[in-house]
Amino acid sequence: MDPLTRRKLLGTAGAAVAGGLAGCSQITGQTNNGGGGNDETYEAGYGDFQTTIRSADLPEKLYVYCVQSGWSNWPSLMDAFESKYGVPLNDDDRSSGEALKHMRSHAQNADHSAYNGGYTYGIIAMNEGFTTGYKPANWDKVPEKLKTDNGHMTATRRMTTAVTYRKDIYEERGLKEPETWDDLLHPDIVQDLALQTPTAAVGLATALSVNNARGGSLDDLQPVIDYYKEIKSGGAEFTDNFLAQFTKGEYATFLRYDYSGLNLKYNNDDIDEEKVGVALLKGTDGSKGAFNQPYGFGMLKGAPNPEACKLFMDYVLSKEGQRKFLDAYVRPIRAPELEMPDEFPDQSTYDETEFQVDYTTLVEKQESLINEIERAVGL
Repeated sequence: MDPLTRRKLLGTAGAAVAGGLAGCSQITGQTNNGGGGNDETYEAGYGDFQTTIRSADLPEKLYVYCVQSGWSNWPSLMDAFESKYGVPLNDDDRSSGEALKHMRSHAQNADHSAYNGGYTYGIIAMNEGFTTGYKPANWDKVPEKLKTDNGHMTATRRMTTAVTYRKDIYEERGLKEPETWDDLLHPDIVQDLALQTPTAAVGLATALSVNNARGGSLDDLQPVIDYYKEIKSGGAEFTDNFLAQFTKGEYATFLRYDYSGLNLKYNNDDIDEEKVGVALLKGTDGSKGAFNQPYGFGMLKGAPNPEACKLFMDYVLSKEGQRKFLDAYVRPIRAPELEMPDEFPDQSTYDETEFQVDYTTLVEKQESLINEIERAVGL
């Protein structure tokens, strides 16, 4: 699919979702009839979790954490799911960390059916007793290291830390396209650099990327602490909202994932794609500096509307659902089975810059890592 066609399709899908969700009621226990008035049945699940679901048992709306407009092409998946089953989803504008915080505050009365977000945050939710087991259809297609044996968490996609920058502004300022994290320390770059705090999964991925590129580890965060102090004093802003300002030229650089920049470059009519550059960074000594972050979901224990939740989880892991991630340049977990868009950076670039960590260790240390960085930097 060429970029212009993809832009048109995504724009149409987003408009359809916006119109379809505008008049929906708040979460209730009422059910509909599967969008068609007939009591249809659907087969769902994998292995011991296989079950039959009746359309008459589906709700008026499904609430899943972090399924939201402007992120991972969720509007297209939301729209397709509603068309298929007659169930709209709530547009849930939270980060992974905010979802976990909300989960904790609603431990006795869960009002969302599933968690969707950073994989390690989901493992923390599992360890704290918020999730329950469900293995969606095609669970067997997910790599062993990116799912739990009990079915509490299943990865659905992966993202890699990247820098997105305004090529036209860099050219005006006489700046070279960045290749290393140290390149971003240039005064004319750091003055209007935007990134998120480690509380968000993408913000933590950025911090781990900087830390690894500059010689740190999960036991040594001083490299990223020093780096964040330096960019903060140079004018960098830690903020969640910067995409609109980027298209207007108010920010020339932001740190997020490869998906974020590629989707903005090829699927946004507000800015010419020639003006947007996306790069995976490394350290000055060649150390890898692009953290690979898995994202996934898990059902919540005692949550409302588990039947609709199962259908949604199945749909996201189906080939149809996985292809919709690709339309926004998100690498789906079933990527080896799918044809990848040519617009992605060459695989050799990922091989040179991308790294992972021991996710079990990261889960154990995650909250302490976030707190240590944010306290030391004053975020």
